[in-house]
Amino acid sequence: IYEINNSKLENPMHLALAAAVGFSVFFITQGFKDNAEKIEERLIESGEQSTMSDWAKVFFLEVLDVAFSIDGVIGAFAFTTVVPLILIGNGVGAIVVRQLTVHNIERIRSYSYLKNGAMYSIGFLGLVMVLEAFGAHIQSWVSPVVTIGVVGYFYWRSVDENRINGNLANKAV
Repeated sequence: IYEINNSKLENPMHLALAAAVGFSVFFITQGFKDNAEKIEERLIESGEQSTMSDWAKVFFLEVLDVAFSIDGVIGAFAFTTVVPLILIGNGVGAIVVRQLTVHNIERIRSYSYLKNGAMYSIGFLGLVMVLEAFGAHIQSWVSPVVTIGVVGYFYWRSVDENRINGNLANKAV
């Protein structure tokens, strides 16, 4: 009998099924993202008005929003399995991230290593989830501390590189 997050699995094939479903969801959402990026690039490069109707644009944005939200929900399970907490956290997180992105898009682009930090952090959270799935007990504070540390390190690297290169966007930091 396997135990994952206080849930008992009597059949190890359930874990294999969960892994298969997880991979499928990942590749489907990745396909949505890739397709959305291609359409966005095509619209920007053409410089002409979109042939999509307003309703098609709204639907497109909603599907894109869902694709990005699924990633956040899956990653949140590395921290907790309390679904209302995940929903509240992702809702607040989406609002905060959108506001920060809209108001600071140029400044965010100047942090060249920040994306690397986010990817390493996601990789670590995935590793924690896999280890817990196979019965390893990892303290609940480890994931947030490592995430903050990794993202903080890459933020610091970006600021340091901007200072070396004379990027004026980060002189006040």
